[in-house]
Amino acid sequence: MKILLSSSLAVVALVSLTSATPLIYDGRAPFNYTIEDLNNSLDPYLSVVKGSMDASHYTQLLGHTLNATPLWSPIEQPITISIDNTSIFVPGGSNPQNGFRRTELIAQKHGNHTALNAIADVGTTVFHVSILEDLAKPLNMSHEYQIVWIEPNDGTHVFEIQLGSPFTIPTGTVPVSDARFLKVRNHALDLLFETPFTSHDWHNFAVQIDWVNLKLGVFYSTNGQPLKAVTGLVKNSGASRGAAGQGDYHFGVLKLPLANPNETAAQQGDVVHFGIQEGDTEALTYSGVFIESITGGVSAGGGKTIAPIS
Repeated sequence: MKILLSSSLAVVALVSLTSATPLIYDGRAPFNYTIEDLNNSLDPYLSVVKGSMDASHYTQLLGHTLNATPLWSPIEQPITISIDNTSIFVPGGSNPQNGFRRTELIAQKHGNHTALNAIADVGTTVFHVSILEDLAKPLNMSHEYQIVWIEPNDGTHVFEIQLGSPFTIPTGTVPVSDARFLKVRNHALDLLFETPFTSHDWHNFAVQIDWVNLKLGVFYSTNGQPLKAVTGLVKNSGASRGAAGQGDYHFGVLKLPLANPNETAAQQGDVVHFGIQEGDTEALTYSGVFIESITGGVSAGGGKTIAPIS
């Protein structure tokens, strides 16, 4: 799903958070990152994918009120990303995406998300993220949620992490049996790994991407347990090489609609602009977002490294 974005030239000084291998991008928010920084799309986040309110209405910096994933530095503050009934993104100022409810942060460095893609989406790199359920603002598992992905210009996803019940026409029996499972899918939407989305646990992921040979591998752990490989290195079917396959790193809450039986077949298939949305405020909490090289291995937590998936 292609979106139109405007870049910012603003830069904010970030506290360096340690990782065992060379960092390409660090999206772990230091405690000196502020609401004003967020509203102005200062590094490390482009915060324009949201509804009509300020970015800080949808994204909350939690400071010391909640501990981030224990895998990394204790100076990181978690971030809660929420959607509500105002979360209708209007790319380029026209054609509102009424079918979706969405709030996302996009990785950027030196005020430029595209330039980051050119150095993060080459060779073999590893994309980290940790996710925690927000018990006060639960998701509606009858819907499909896309919560982490890399998006090239053609609107496809290099990989994605999902929750909920997959969108279907017509809507089947929902929620599906594995709706409360975190699912990692490749470009072709093949399921690579899934795990129960248990409450009170940080779910830590790292996705290794071989941009040359178009292959993926997944690491996973909970809370402070070191990351471990949970897949082999598998083909990323349908992905493109070179600049055409590079894209922005998104994390947040993108809620798909349910198919509306009262709409035309064409409208039902246009999930961006049509369909049924339910509920109000829903949220997920994130930490541990960064991208690294595999030069010194893959960061597993606690200053330890493990071998890349081969």
